[in-house]
Amino acid sequence: MAPYESDDSVTAADAEELRSARRRKAARYVVPATVVGIAAATIGLVPALADSGDPDLPKISAQELIEKIAASDVQQLSGTVKITTDLGLPDLGGLENSLGSAAGPSGSGDSSADPTTKLTELASGTHTLRVAADGENRQKVSLLENAAEYSLIHNGKDVWGYDSESNSVFHTTASESDGKQKEELPATPKDLAEEALKAADKTTSVTVEGTAQVAGRDAYRLVVKPKDEGSTVGQITVAVDAKTGLPLKFTLTPASGGAAVVDAGFTQVSFAKPAASTFDFTPPKGAKVEEGDAPKASGHSEGFGKEQRKDLDKGSADHGKNGPEGLNVIGDGWDSIATFDTGGQGVPSGSEAGGDVGGFLDSLGDKVSGDFGKGTVFKTRLINALITDDGKVYVGAVTQDALVKAADAAK
Repeated sequence: MAPYESDDSVTAADAEELRSARRRKAARYVVPATVVGIAAATIGLVPALADSGDPDLPKISAQELIEKIAASDVQQLSGTVKITTDLGLPDLGGLENSLGSAAGPSGSGDSSADPTTKLTELASGTHTLRVAADGENRQKVSLLENAAEYSLIHNGKDVWGYDSESNSVFHTTASESDGKQKEELPATPKDLAEEALKAADKTTSVTVEGTAQVAGRDAYRLVVKPKDEGSTVGQITVAVDAKTGLPLKFTLTPASGGAAVVDAGFTQVSFAKPAASTFDFTPPKGAKVEEGDAPKASGHSEGFGKEQRKDLDKGSADHGKNGPEGLNVIGDGWDSIATFDTGGQGVPSGSEAGGDVGGFLDSLGDKVSGDFGKGTVFKTRLINALITDDGKVYVGAVTQDALVKAADAAK
């Protein structure tokens, strides 16, 4: 791996050390596996934090700051996180309601207290979370919405989800397999930062650019920028706590400019040990309790997201052969494109799909053509996907032109 672009070079051994440290410590910073799966699927949490001032801190190189993140050993914390996600998705309006009504309350047949359905709300808009952690066996995250609250509590072997609005409870048990899975998927600013740094090679610039104050804490600003022009990622900025090395804020801005797509971090944080009662939970009287077994819970966050991440980390077409449905990866670094064959037809036109669904699909996608034939490109401000008329899919954090070129080259 090529060295980082900074005053002091970071070698492949340094990068491997970071990964090893991440595997050892990740469980201390994550919520249960069911939450982690949602966080990964939505590409992280996005809080718009109030930065104030530029504290005067000792000079530090990119290598030293990365080492500080790897060495961070915070096990107890509590605080408030503000999340704002702006992928540029269209308002589904009545279509969303009509599709959701077929699957029950939350758009699926699952309990409204099941985190796999409830926490998908974090994929768009602005949200406030209260978080607490006491080592790897005790975490709590509460999503505050208007007068209602949704809480997910991990206390020892028990994992509880509680939705105050419907007075419903979801319960499952953590297992050793859940712990292993926590190490695969990002869920906090720390995890997101380390995932970004894993991609840092000759295609990436990593520098320290000034300081900031986040949630009343002095922090360094670590900036990660793709060098490749085909990526939709503009830059990633990580505010790293100067004292503890814990990432306090993670901001991903798109190459197209404008507001951040992903911006996750604390508005208030304390590193004092939370009270043990913080993680206690007893189902309220009259609450409907749904039991879910551990394999089912871990399965929510496994599946496509986990296997695709393994293939993307390998970064070549050959490495994708073990992925689901013949998943391959074209290219490397920030220009990586995942591709697979659905074995069916592409996106139906409005007339073929009929009704509101057809009109929605036509408005959402752009028709494209090339040597590969014809297809439809679906865009967000970060992830774009090309679905060809013969059922092949190309998806990545790359431009429309990059997707078309990849499909042409594969023809």
